Amino acid sequence: MSTQPSKNYAASLQTEVDAAFLYHKIADAQTDPGIAGIFRQLAEIESGHVTGMINGLIKQGINVEMPSPSWRAHVLDRIGKIFGYDYIIGVMMDTEKSIAQAVVQQKTNEKIPIKGDEGNHVKILQSLLSNKHKVSGEELSRIEGRHKTVGGNALRAAVLGANDGLVSNMSLVMGVAGATSGQSEILLAGSAGLLAGALSMALGEWISVKSSQELYERQMALEMDEIISNPEGELKEITLIYIAKGIPEAQAHDMAVDLMSDPDRAHEVLIKEELGINPEELKSSAWEAAITSFILFAIGAIIPLAPFFWLAGYTAIITSVVFSTLGLFIIGSAITLFTGKSIWFSGMRQVVFGLLAAAITFGIGKLIGVSIAG
Repeated sequence: MSTQPSKNYAASLQTEVDAAFLYHKIADAQTDPGIAGIFRQLAEIESGHVTGMINGLIKQGINVEMPSPSWRAHVLDRIGKIFGYDYIIGVMMDTEKSIAQAVVQQKTNEKIPIKGDEGNHVKILQSLLSNKHKVSGEELSRIEGRHKTVGGNALRAAVLGANDGLVSNMSLVMGVAGATSGQSEILLAGSAGLLAGALSMALGEWISVKSSQELYERQMALEMDEIISNPEGELKEITLIYIAKGIPEAQAHDMAVDLMSDPDRAHEVLIKEELGINPEELKSSAWEAAITSFILFAIGAIIPLAPFFWLAGYTAIITSVVFSTLGLFIIGSAITLFTGKSIWFSGMRQVVFGLLAAAITFGIGKLIGVSIAG
C-alpha cells in the first residue's frame, strides 16, 4: 500500500489548494459584492476539487494530508496587496489555461475521450456571471479587462526585463574581461552596455505601446464613422454577432435595433466584438512602460558590472560571476510564480544558460585578446 502521493498528484493537489487560497484573497480585496461573490464561489469550487482529490487518493490507499498554501501562493498574495490583485487575476487565468491544456494533452496521450469540459475552469467566471449572479455586463467587462491587460503579463515583463539586462550585460562584461584585464575598459564597456540596452528597451516599449494605441484609436474612429454613415450595415453586423452567440434571429434583430438607438453603446459593442479591441489597453501609459523597462533592464545589468567598481583582475571577474549566478537563480525562481515549476529546476536552468552565454563570450574575448596581442 502506498503511503505517499505521486509527484504529479502532489503537484496537482498543491495547485488546487493555492488556487482556492488566492481566489479567497482576491474576493476579500473586491469592493463590489457581486464580483467578490464570484471569486468566493471560484474558491469554493477549488476547495471542492481538493476534497475530491484527497478522497480519491485515500480510496486508492494513498495517505495524504491537506497541504498548506505554498510559498508561491503567499508571494503572489503579497504582490497583490502591494500592487493590487488585478495582477493576480491575470496569473490565475494563465494558470487555469495551462491546467486545461495539460489535462487535454494527458487524455490525448492516454487515448481518453475529450469531453469538452476540460477548460471549464477558464470559462467558470463567465458562467457564474451569466447564470448565477446576474452581474452586469459592465462588471463583466471590468473583470475581463483586468485579466487581459494586466496581471501575469505585467509581472512577466518585469522579470524578463531584469533577466535581459543581467544576461546581456554579463555576457558583454565577460567578453571584454576575456579580451583585456583593464578595469577601466570593462567599466566603460559595461556602463555603455547598460545604458544602450536600457535605452533600447525603453524606446522599444514606448513605440510598441504608442503604436498599438494609435492603431486602436484609428480603428475605433473608423468604426464610429461607419455607424454614422452606414447604420443599416452596422445593424446587420450586430445582428449577426448576436446570432453567432446562439440568440434566435428575431430576438437578435430586436436587440441590435435597441443597441443602434444609442451609437455610443453600439460603438462599444462593435469595437469589442468585431475588432477585438479592449478599451482598457488604451489607458496604458507609453512613458510609464518605457521608464519601467529602462529601470528593470538597468537593475539586471548593474549586477555583473558592480564588482568592477571596487575590484580588479580575476577577483573582480569571479565576484561578478558569483553575483550574476545569484541574480540568475533569483530570476529563475521568480519565473516559477507563473510556471509553478520547482524553484531549483527553474533557478538552476536559468543559471546554466546564463553562465553558458557568459563563458562563450569570455572565451571569444580571450581569443580576440590573444590575437590582438600577438
